[in-house]
Amino acid sequence: MSFNELVSTQPISLSTNQVLRKTYFLLSLTLLFSALTAYFSMKTNAQPNLIIFLVGMFGLQFLTIALRNSPWGILATFLFTGFMGYTLGPILNLFLRTYTNGMQIVMMSIGTTGLIFLGLSTYVLMTRKNFNYLGGVIAAAIIIAFIAGLGAIVFNMPALQLLVSLAFAVLASAYILYTTSEVIHGGETNYIMATVSLYVALFNLFTSLLRILGSFSGRE
Repeated sequence: MSFNELVSTQPISLSTNQVLRKTYFLLSLTLLFSALTAYFSMKTNAQPNLIIFLVGMFGLQFLTIALRNSPWGILATFLFTGFMGYTLGPILNLFLRTYTNGMQIVMMSIGTTGLIFLGLSTYVLMTRKNFNYLGGVIAAAIIIAFIAGLGAIVFNMPALQLLVSLAFAVLASAYILYTTSEVIHGGETNYIMATVSLYVALFNLFTSLLRILGSFSGRE
């Protein structure tokens, strides 16, 4: 693939600009709502439950996909992101209680996630590079990383867990590139789906950074 094929010299169309604006606006609102539900979860001492997490995550994500072309899709998006934020509460409490610098780890993860998202999004918007070829690679790599992650948990392999976290951080970053590229090149015209895709990438990037930073920190 040549450089000319990767970089578009055409201005972003009006319809694409609208999708971008709606995506970033909705994403900012859902991140704020997610932070509020995470705070509520922390304050109420919510307990983690893997089954509820998996059912809620996939169920609400499928609901959002089904309603993406209707006004109800916005409500489904808030339900999904709010639920995901709520599941962060137990994780954040664990880090705050387990590590001597737990608050620092959380704040560093938030800041680093924001900087990576801003940097990657700006790069795609400025260069107009087309990263649609990453779609299949990311999907295959996520499956491999997920299986490796299960193996690391089952066989209690901290080193492999760290490698999986690093892999998910890289994959989440690649997915930000891919999703932003899809929007500006017309591959994704639904701002609800673009919002959900970017939110999931940010969620995975943040939680991966938490685990990475935690692995180099001292426990209480």
